[in-house]
Amino acid sequence: MIFNSLVIRVIILNILLVAVVIGTFTMFHIRREEQHLIQSTRESAKLLLTTVEKSIFNSMRVGNSYDVQAILEMVGRSHRLTNVRIFHPDGTILKSARPDEIGRQIDSFDLNLYQNNRSEGVFKTDGGEVLGMVKPIVSDERCFICHGYGRKVVGVLNLNFSLNEMTGQIWESYQFFMLHMVVSIVILSAGTSFLLLRFVKRPIETMAETMAKVEEGDLSVRLEPKYADEMGSLVRSFNSMVDNLQKAQAELEEYHYQQMQRADRLASVGEMATGLAHEIKNPLAGISGAISVLAEDFPESDPRREVVDQVLAQIARLNKTVTDLLYFGRPGKPEFSWVDINGLIKETLFFVGQHPEARNIHRVKEFARDLPPAWADVKQIQQVFFNIIINAIQAMEEGGTLTVQTSRVINAAGTDVLRVEISDTGPGIAPSALERIFVPFFTTKNQGTGLGLPICKQLVEQHGGMLKVVSKIGEGSTFIIEIPVQQHPSFESKEEPRVET
Repeated sequence: MIFNSLVIRVIILNILLVAVVIGTFTMFHIRREEQHLIQSTRESAKLLLTTVEKSIFNSMRVGNSYDVQAILEMVGRSHRLTNVRIFHPDGTILKSARPDEIGRQIDSFDLNLYQNNRSEGVFKTDGGEVLGMVKPIVSDERCFICHGYGRKVVGVLNLNFSLNEMTGQIWESYQFFMLHMVVSIVILSAGTSFLLLRFVKRPIETMAETMAKVEEGDLSVRLEPKYADEMGSLVRSFNSMVDNLQKAQAELEEYHYQQMQRADRLASVGEMATGLAHEIKNPLAGISGAISVLAEDFPESDPRREVVDQVLAQIARLNKTVTDLLYFGRPGKPEFSWVDINGLIKETLFFVGQHPEARNIHRVKEFARDLPPAWADVKQIQQVFFNIIINAIQAMEEGGTLTVQTSRVINAAGTDVLRVEISDTGPGIAPSALERIFVPFFTTKNQGTGLGLPICKQLVEQHGGMLKVVSKIGEGSTFIIEIPVQQHPSFESKEEPRVET
């Protein structure tokens, strides 16, 4: 629709604002002009009334009442006057510019003006609006000869001033101001619309079309800034953004190409390593057996016995490396069953407790009550626990605290999981090593293979879970294992899982 366009909405809003502002000022000026014309008409009528009053008074002072009638008839010829007359305080017309109404009763409106002590008022007649003005004629000592002694009202001068000419002038002013308002609104709106359409809407449409091409993958398009204004700045920013996207795309393509090459090399190395491991594992078993048989011929006190033991230890180390390599290259498929995580950790801690390096380690267990069973391979998950706990113990060479926590939570991805946190108070892991800790063959140990943690991560991910680590230098490390909760048919949780914050 038309109102979905921002520029159209701005244009319409601008037209409304211009119309309101100019309309308000126009009505103010029309009202002001109307008041000015009314005031000017009122002053003219008062001046004429005063002039007629003086002329009549001078004629009546010398007793010439015929001149009074002549004066009224002469003044009444003005097209701006509808009537000029003198009426008695009781409403009887004594003198008038229209002789035919002498002796009749004055109009009720004019009489009411006098009786209510008002000097003027506006009323409507068949001929239009009329400004009626009355002024009592009061006798003084010069009038005592004809009207007797004492000051009294001997008549009321009444002048009816037509407002038709003033109304016409007001209407002409209204038409002029309205025409001025309409022309101003049209010119300002047209100018604003042209500027918005020319310098805003068209550049935005061009930019939108160019952005659509960028979305389709064409990063070679650019816009040419035509003006040094905000739109020009926006165009330059757009071009800079596309430049950065093009550079990032080139870097990603190069990185992807390198990763593909590395993956190919690793696949080749993996196949070769698996083959070599098979070729090495059987001879190692034979060598180990042969040396063990030879060692039986040496007495316990023979110093060669110690050398044989060291050779057997190195053979065991090589055998473990080959076994890990085979397992990492071809991991076994998990055999799922319902597993009590708390019980499995207790069993693992019991076996770890027999390890010589665990003697100076204080163990803390914080297990969640009513933890539901996990749908997992018990051997693989126990291997993960065992490997991580052994690593934690080995990280605390001078002793420390090993803490194992279990809980059921809703993780950041919104998944209901069983969480196991294994923490140590060792020296922590350096940030540079933390980024590569799950990379195969990376290790910080002198005799490590660098496959233990990658295998653990692989096993956890086979269960649909996640393995991550948090570490601070000098404070220790925490390995977090999350396994998705599967609904056990006979298990009903007695507590709601807590939401991770």
